[in-house]
Amino acid sequence: MPSSSFGSTVGEFLGTRPKLFEAGFVGPILTLDDAAMEHNLATMAGWCAEHGLRLAPHGKTTMAPRLFERQLAHGAWGITAANISQLRVYRAFGVRRILLANELVDPHGLTWLADELDADPDFAFCCYVDSPRGVELMAAALAEHGGSRPVDVLVELGNEGGRTGARTAAQARELAEAVRARPELRLVGVAGYEGEVAHDVEESSLSAVDGYLRELRSLVAELAADGHFDGLDEVIVSAGGSAYFDQVAEALTRPWPEGLPVVPVLRSGGYLLHDDGFYRIRSPFGRQHRLASSEAPFHPAMRIWAQVISRPEPDLALLTMGRRDVSFDQGLPEPQLLRAADGSARELPTGSCRVRGLADQHAFLELGGAEPEVGDWIAFGLSHPCTVLDKWTLIPVTEGDEVTDLVRTFF
Repeated sequence: MPSSSFGSTVGEFLGTRPKLFEAGFVGPILTLDDAAMEHNLATMAGWCAEHGLRLAPHGKTTMAPRLFERQLAHGAWGITAANISQLRVYRAFGVRRILLANELVDPHGLTWLADELDADPDFAFCCYVDSPRGVELMAAALAEHGGSRPVDVLVELGNEGGRTGARTAAQARELAEAVRARPELRLVGVAGYEGEVAHDVEESSLSAVDGYLRELRSLVAELAADGHFDGLDEVIVSAGGSAYFDQVAEALTRPWPEGLPVVPVLRSGGYLLHDDGFYRIRSPFGRQHRLASSEAPFHPAMRIWAQVISRPEPDLALLTMGRRDVSFDQGLPEPQLLRAADGSARELPTGSCRVRGLADQHAFLELGGAEPEVGDWIAFGLSHPCTVLDKWTLIPVTEGDEVTDLVRTFF
């Protein structure tokens, strides 16, 4: 933040209409593009409405209640969490419907949850069950603490070699029976994550995703036939990361057994910020051969600016950006734009100018014909938003060069 902002409130600072390169920000600077985010919010909301899906975007991507607010304002059904700490942040900021995409067995977390459910009749919550032992631990902690409302749970279907979840339909049915035997829990649906089945967009991987989703549908039908969902107004069936949500939509919105009130819930969270790497390649909206003419692709909303501090070799520049500032688990930052000391800007050559590596606080940039000067700024696109925002606590939102908002994260 600019030193001139010290001692100001966010509102007071924004009231000065600060500009990114005039207000005194020091680098590196992560920024979020407001127009790109608004486009992505509207695009995903419209697509889900058109396909008959509810959206509970995964909040772990940003952990920014300010952005949750925008997602909910665009019609999100709820927000997904990964752990109890995230869940408590969501509740502190008033999120009313939360899907915990994990099993919750910590007794301290369960007693907090029971009190939260009792204190707010409008708080809607569900989490996964993954094992008979997990069901036993959950029910025992809730029974010991007491509480007027059962905890709603979803049987999680996993896959061999993947993360959590029952490995077979038989194990999943055993879980459902274990839940039925415990009044502290109520089975309200089935969930899974197709992203553990495949990790690229080859046809064989897309077919594997379709096969997993068929198993998920079959499990829902089997549990319904056994009476596990009798009396429910809604049966939640949830899947969907940010790479295969088109296939999830197709699978979860096909006709269900007559009278089964399925609510298909997508948990994709990467759409809001998108990226210039992992999701640009894997998002259904980025795969042009799968893109319908009516579907607008997402726009990358993340950009980081870093300053050139050294030109020690003819084709090498060192910049003020490293592993502490950017993601590197799914590809390195992509140099896109150079801003010279006089304020002029030019695009950088694609491919030949590239980041070859990161140290803790430095980026090694092969110039490939670009000729930045020490003191120039370079803007980079980033890959995989889930491992970017956790490095930042207060992030400028920009419209052009103007800073229009500041987003605080709570990791």
